[in-house]
Amino acid sequence: MTYFTFLVVVLLPPILVLGTMVYRVRGGLNLGSALRAVVFLVVIAVVYTTPWDNYLIYRGVWSYGEDRVLGVIGFVPVEEYGFMALQALMTGLITLWMYRGVDRTEAVSRPVYLAGLAVWIAVTVCGVWMLVSGADRWLYLGLILAWAGPVLAGTWWLGGRRFGTIGWRYVAACGIPSVYLWVWDAFAIGDGIWEISDWYTVGLEPGGLPIEEAMFFLLTNVLVVHGVLLFWKTSLYMKNP
Repeated sequence: MTYFTFLVVVLLPPILVLGTMVYRVRGGLNLGSALRAVVFLVVIAVVYTTPWDNYLIYRGVWSYGEDRVLGVIGFVPVEEYGFMALQALMTGLITLWMYRGVDRTEAVSRPVYLAGLAVWIAVTVCGVWMLVSGADRWLYLGLILAWAGPVLAGTWWLGGRRFGTIGWRYVAACGIPSVYLWVWDAFAIGDGIWEISDWYTVGLEPGGLPIEEAMFFLLTNVLVVHGVLLFWKTSLYMKNP
Protein backbone atom coordinates (compact mmCIF):
# COMPACT_ATOMS: atom_id res chain seq x y z
CA MET A 1 0.00 0.00 0.00
CA THR A 2 1.27 3.49 -0.80
CA TYR A 3 1.16 6.29 1.75
CA PHE A 4 -1.42 8.16 -0.34
CA THR A 5 -3.67 5.09 -0.49
CA PHE A 6 -3.27 4.73 3.27
CA LEU A 7 -4.63 8.26 3.77
CA VAL A 8 -7.58 7.63 1.46
CA VAL A 9 -8.49 4.32 3.10
CA VAL A 10 -7.79 5.11 6.75
CA LEU A 11 -8.62 8.79 7.30
CA LEU A 12 -11.05 10.02 4.66
CA PRO A 13 -13.94 7.59 5.44
CA PRO A 14 -14.16 8.40 9.18
CA ILE A 15 -13.84 12.11 8.42
CA LEU A 16 -16.78 11.96 6.01
CA VAL A 17 -18.87 10.00 8.52
CA LEU A 18 -17.96 12.30 11.40
CA GLY A 19 -18.62 15.40 9.32
CA THR A 20 -22.11 14.12 8.57
CA MET A 21 -22.72 13.29 12.23
CA VAL A 22 -21.61 16.73 13.38
CA TYR A 23 -23.77 18.46 10.77
CA ARG A 24 -26.82 16.52 11.90
CA VAL A 25 -26.42 17.71 15.50
CA ARG A 26 -25.63 21.29 14.54
CA GLY A 27 -28.57 22.39 16.70
CA GLY A 28 -26.43 21.58 19.76
CA LEU A 29 -23.45 23.47 18.39
CA ASN A 30 -22.58 26.93 17.23
CA LEU A 31 -21.50 25.16 14.05
CA GLY A 32 -19.70 28.04 12.35
CA SER A 33 -17.58 28.86 15.38
CA ALA A 34 -16.98 25.19 16.15
CA LEU A 35 -15.74 24.43 12.64
CA ARG A 36 -13.54 27.53 12.65
CA ALA A 37 -11.93 26.22 15.82
CA VAL A 38 -11.26 22.86 14.16
CA VAL A 39 -9.83 24.42 10.99
CA PHE A 40 -7.62 26.68 13.10
CA LEU A 41 -6.33 23.64 14.98
CA VAL A 42 -5.61 21.83 11.72
CA VAL A 43 -3.40 24.73 10.63
CA ILE A 44 -1.68 24.93 14.01
CA ALA A 45 -1.09 21.16 14.03
CA VAL A 46 0.68 21.25 10.67
CA VAL A 47 2.75 24.33 11.53
CA TYR A 48 3.82 23.04 14.94
CA THR A 49 4.53 19.48 13.83
CA THR A 50 6.43 20.24 10.60
CA PRO A 51 9.86 21.25 11.99
CA TRP A 52 9.72 18.53 14.64
CA ASP A 53 8.84 15.83 12.11
CA ASN A 54 11.57 17.02 9.74
CA TYR A 55 14.07 16.69 12.57
CA LEU A 56 12.93 13.14 13.32
CA ILE A 57 13.62 12.02 9.77
CA TYR A 58 16.88 13.98 9.66
CA ARG A 59 18.05 12.12 12.77
CA GLY A 60 16.90 8.78 11.39
CA VAL A 61 14.25 8.21 14.05
CA TRP A 62 11.81 7.14 11.36
CA SER A 63 11.97 6.62 7.63
CA TYR A 64 9.63 5.79 4.77
CA GLY A 65 9.58 3.49 1.78
CA GLU A 66 10.78 5.60 -1.14
CA ASP A 67 8.49 3.69 -3.49
CA ARG A 68 5.50 4.40 -1.23
CA VAL A 69 5.44 8.22 -1.39
CA LEU A 70 4.77 10.81 -4.07
CA GLY A 71 7.63 13.09 -3.04
CA VAL A 72 9.08 15.05 -0.15
CA ILE A 73 9.06 18.61 1.15
CA GLY A 74 12.15 19.11 3.25
CA PHE A 75 12.80 15.68 4.71
CA VAL A 76 9.13 14.75 5.07
CA PRO A 77 6.89 12.95 2.54
CA VAL A 78 4.13 15.14 1.14
CA GLU A 79 1.60 12.59 2.41
CA GLU A 80 2.86 13.14 5.96
CA TYR A 81 1.67 16.73 5.83
CA GLY A 82 -1.70 15.40 4.76
CA PHE A 83 -1.65 12.97 7.68
CA MET A 84 -1.01 15.82 10.12
CA ALA A 85 -3.98 17.77 8.79
CA LEU A 86 -6.38 14.84 8.46
CA GLN A 87 -5.62 13.45 11.91
CA ALA A 88 -6.30 16.85 13.46
CA LEU A 89 -9.51 17.18 11.45
CA MET A 90 -10.73 13.71 12.44
CA THR A 91 -10.00 14.20 16.14
CA GLY A 92 -11.46 17.70 16.05
CA LEU A 93 -14.74 16.39 14.63
CA ILE A 94 -14.83 13.65 17.27
CA THR A 95 -14.39 16.33 19.93
CA LEU A 96 -17.28 18.39 18.55
CA TRP A 97 -19.48 15.30 18.54
CA MET A 98 -18.56 14.24 22.06
CA TYR A 99 -19.08 17.73 23.52
CA ARG A 100 -22.26 18.60 21.64
CA GLY A 101 -24.81 20.30 23.87
CA VAL A 102 -22.56 20.42 26.95
CA ASP A 103 -23.18 23.49 29.11
CA ARG A 104 -20.10 25.70 29.13
CA THR A 105 -20.68 26.55 32.81
CA GLU A 106 -19.80 23.03 33.96
CA ALA A 107 -16.30 22.56 35.35
CA VAL A 108 -14.16 19.97 37.08
CA SER A 109 -13.08 20.33 40.69
CA ARG A 110 -9.91 22.20 41.57
CA PRO A 111 -8.10 19.01 42.78
CA VAL A 112 -8.77 17.31 39.43
CA TYR A 113 -7.60 20.41 37.59
CA LEU A 114 -4.37 20.59 39.62
CA ALA A 115 -3.76 16.86 39.20
CA GLY A 116 -4.09 17.21 35.44
CA LEU A 117 -1.67 20.12 35.42
CA ALA A 118 0.82 18.10 37.46
CA VAL A 119 0.59 15.21 34.99
CA TRP A 120 1.43 17.38 31.98
CA ILE A 121 4.28 19.11 33.80
CA ALA A 122 5.64 15.67 34.72
CA VAL A 123 5.39 14.60 31.06
CA THR A 124 7.48 17.61 30.08
CA VAL A 125 10.09 16.99 32.77
CA CYS A 126 10.40 13.32 31.79
CA GLY A 127 10.88 14.26 28.16
CA VAL A 128 13.59 16.79 28.94
CA TRP A 129 15.34 14.31 31.23
CA MET A 130 15.36 11.67 28.49
CA LEU A 131 16.93 14.09 26.05
CA VAL A 132 19.49 15.40 28.52
CA SER A 133 20.48 11.84 29.44
CA GLY A 134 21.93 11.42 25.96
CA ALA A 135 20.78 7.79 25.74
CA ASP A 136 19.92 6.95 22.14
CA ARG A 137 17.14 4.57 23.13
CA TRP A 138 15.31 7.43 24.87
CA LEU A 139 15.60 9.85 21.94
CA TYR A 140 12.27 9.28 20.21
CA LEU A 141 10.24 9.09 23.41
CA GLY A 142 12.07 12.10 24.84
CA LEU A 143 11.39 14.15 21.71
CA ILE A 144 7.71 13.27 21.88
CA LEU A 145 7.28 14.15 25.55
CA ALA A 146 9.39 17.31 25.47
CA TRP A 147 7.61 18.50 22.32
CA ALA A 148 4.03 17.81 23.43
CA GLY A 149 4.29 18.26 27.20
CA PRO A 150 4.69 22.05 27.42
CA VAL A 151 1.73 22.68 25.12
CA LEU A 152 -0.42 20.18 27.00
CA ALA A 153 0.49 21.82 30.30
CA GLY A 154 -0.17 25.29 28.90
CA THR A 155 -3.53 24.46 27.36
CA TRP A 156 -4.61 22.62 30.51
CA TRP A 157 -3.56 25.60 32.63
CA LEU A 158 -5.65 27.91 30.46
CA GLY A 159 -8.75 25.77 30.11
CA GLY A 160 -8.42 22.55 32.05
CA ARG A 161 -11.36 23.35 34.30
CA ARG A 162 -13.52 22.98 31.18
CA PHE A 163 -11.62 20.18 29.41
CA GLY A 164 -12.55 17.66 32.09
CA THR A 165 -16.26 18.45 31.94
CA ILE A 166 -18.12 15.12 32.01
CA GLY A 167 -14.93 13.08 32.13
CA TRP A 168 -16.07 10.24 29.88
CA ARG A 169 -16.44 12.69 27.00
CA TYR A 170 -12.87 13.86 27.41
CA VAL A 171 -11.55 10.30 27.62
CA ALA A 172 -13.56 9.24 24.58
CA ALA A 173 -12.52 12.24 22.48
CA CYS A 174 -8.86 11.48 23.20
CA GLY A 175 -9.07 7.69 23.26
CA ILE A 176 -11.20 6.77 20.24
CA PRO A 177 -8.92 8.30 17.59
CA SER A 178 -5.84 7.07 19.45
CA VAL A 179 -6.90 3.42 19.45
CA TYR A 180 -8.00 3.68 15.83
CA LEU A 181 -4.64 5.10 14.75
CA TRP A 182 -2.68 2.62 16.88
CA VAL A 183 -4.19 -0.23 14.89
CA TRP A 184 -3.48 1.37 11.53
CA ASP A 185 -0.01 2.54 12.55
CA ALA A 186 0.94 -1.05 13.39
CA PHE A 187 -0.40 -2.07 9.98
CA ALA A 188 1.62 0.64 8.20
CA ILE A 189 4.82 -0.39 9.97
CA GLY A 190 4.23 -4.04 9.15
CA ASP A 191 3.48 -3.18 5.53
CA GLY A 192 6.63 -1.09 5.16
CA ILE A 193 4.93 2.24 4.46
CA TRP A 194 7.15 3.69 7.17
CA GLU A 195 9.70 2.31 9.60
CA ILE A 196 10.70 3.22 13.15
CA SER A 197 14.38 2.97 14.07
CA ASP A 198 15.25 0.28 16.61
CA TRP A 199 18.29 2.33 17.69
CA TYR A 200 16.27 5.29 18.95
CA THR A 201 13.46 3.38 20.67
CA VAL A 202 13.25 1.39 23.89
CA GLY A 203 12.23 -1.80 22.09
CA LEU A 204 8.77 -2.38 23.55
CA GLU A 205 6.34 -3.17 20.72
CA PRO A 206 3.03 -4.60 21.97
CA GLY A 207 1.07 -5.85 18.99
CA GLY A 208 3.83 -4.69 16.67
CA LEU A 209 3.41 -1.05 17.71
CA PRO A 210 6.39 0.71 19.33
CA ILE A 211 5.32 2.36 22.57
CA GLU A 212 6.76 5.62 21.24
CA GLU A 213 4.25 5.55 18.39
CA ALA A 214 1.43 4.76 20.81
CA MET A 215 2.46 7.70 22.96
CA PHE A 216 2.77 9.97 19.92
CA PHE A 217 -0.76 9.34 18.73
CA LEU A 218 -2.22 9.57 22.22
CA LEU A 219 -0.56 12.90 22.99
CA THR A 220 -1.22 14.45 19.59
CA ASN A 221 -4.89 13.58 19.89
CA VAL A 222 -4.99 15.08 23.38
CA LEU A 223 -3.36 18.21 21.93
CA VAL A 224 -6.12 18.50 19.35
CA VAL A 225 -8.85 17.95 21.92
CA HIS A 226 -7.35 20.61 24.18
CA GLY A 227 -6.99 23.04 21.30
CA VAL A 228 -10.52 22.61 20.02
CA LEU A 229 -12.02 22.98 23.49
CA LEU A 230 -9.82 25.97 24.27
CA PHE A 231 -10.72 27.90 21.13
CA TRP A 232 -14.33 26.76 20.95
CA LYS A 233 -15.89 25.77 24.24
CA THR A 234 -13.84 27.75 26.74
CA SER A 235 -14.03 30.81 24.48
CA LEU A 236 -17.82 30.79 24.88
CA TYR A 237 -18.43 29.42 21.40
CA MET A 238 -20.71 26.70 22.71
CA LYS A 239 -24.37 27.43 22.17
CA ASN A 240 -26.44 27.21 25.33
CA PRO A 241 -28.45 23.98 25.38
